[in-house]
Amino acid sequence: MRGGLPGIAASLAVLTLASCVTTVDSIGYNDVTGIHLQPVNGLPTYPNPFKDLDKSDADVANKIAATFNQLFYGDPNLQAIYVPTGADQATILDTLHMDERTEGIGLAMMIAVQLDKRSEFDRLWNYAVAMKKQKTGARRGYFESRCDTLATTTIACDDPFGEAQMLTALIFAHGRWTSTSGPVDYEAGALDLLYVMRHKQDENGGIVDDITNTFDTTTALPFHLPVVAAAGISRPSIVMPAYYDIWAQATGDPFWTRAAAAGRSYWKATAAHSADGLLPVRASFEGVPVLDWDTFDSESYRAQVNMAVDWAWARGARDPWQEEEANRLLKFFSRKGINVYGSSYTLDGAPIDTTRDFALVAVNGVTGMVSTNIDRAAYVNAVFDMATPSGPARYYSGILQLTGLLILSGQYRIW
Repeated sequence: MRGGLPGIAASLAVLTLASCVTTVDSIGYNDVTGIHLQPVNGLPTYPNPFKDLDKSDADVANKIAATFNQLFYGDPNLQAIYVPTGADQATILDTLHMDERTEGIGLAMMIAVQLDKRSEFDRLWNYAVAMKKQKTGARRGYFESRCDTLATTTIACDDPFGEAQMLTALIFAHGRWTSTSGPVDYEAGALDLLYVMRHKQDENGGIVDDITNTFDTTTALPFHLPVVAAAGISRPSIVMPAYYDIWAQATGDPFWTRAAAAGRSYWKATAAHSADGLLPVRASFEGVPVLDWDTFDSESYRAQVNMAVDWAWARGARDPWQEEEANRLLKFFSRKGINVYGSSYTLDGAPIDTTRDFALVAVNGVTGMVSTNIDRAAYVNAVFDMATPSGPARYYSGILQLTGLLILSGQYRIW
């Protein structure tokens, strides 16, 4: 797997009976009519590990520009993942699976708003609305993606990770460019997604066609997919407390503050099942890894980025657990060999795939920002020294490298 999410395993049927989903979400119900996004407050400074390692601003700017230009405007057969379509749309192609995932569109939208690339941002969002957004039925408002299964096939799904990226990017676009100065109403798009993810069951009058809210009203954790079969199950890689704090600021809804706290507790409970801090693809709300998804694999990488962003965007004292977790992870990979560690492992550290994956190199560099490990500089430098990926597998490693470059240069900011 490269950046895909798992499909719905049959083994979850028993869990569905044990962990009920309410038929109507009446807790904290709020319609979006008449509501406007409130300004979100950035930070005075952001961590900049590249500067700490004496990389010049010019060298960093050139590196980011070259990486962006190749992934967005390079050779379409070997380099680019950004694909313009028509007069005002563009998508992101998963060049390994040859499909489109909202994960990629959402990450690219976040990159675009950070780099002030409004034209690319608008094209991506226009495409998402036109081609991925469900217009009618029980799934109205969700955005269809592709999910990996335990087999080699993929299925259609509504990916909470991609939608959370798009939503946060829209809030930032509204703050950076405003929703009245151009053809795209970022505020309306963000408010609709917020409403759907929080109140889908209210909109539908209960659970219809097995479609649920994205977030459980009791625990405030996101379901691994918004379907009945996902009851009681989440994924470390879709938990994004830093984003939920932004949503709380933008809406004044205390549910999102509760979701942020629940997400941080969930990471701790899940990481406790591995002495090395390796996070599984999927785990119960209590943090127990789910059978058949209880390995550290390519989807797990995203959780490291989410934790690093949460650390970088912290207001006041940072949670020392995040530093401890970063140290555990880098100590593990250093033990395997900084330049040779593989791509997937069991939770007790046994190798599954020893192939080098540059997507993991990128996220380990981001983890180096949080860590105090003696090797942290080597992990951070590896992101800067990495050649921009090309070839069939360029999508996941490329988009995570560009995300990592922005984070490690202090340019992944709150707008």
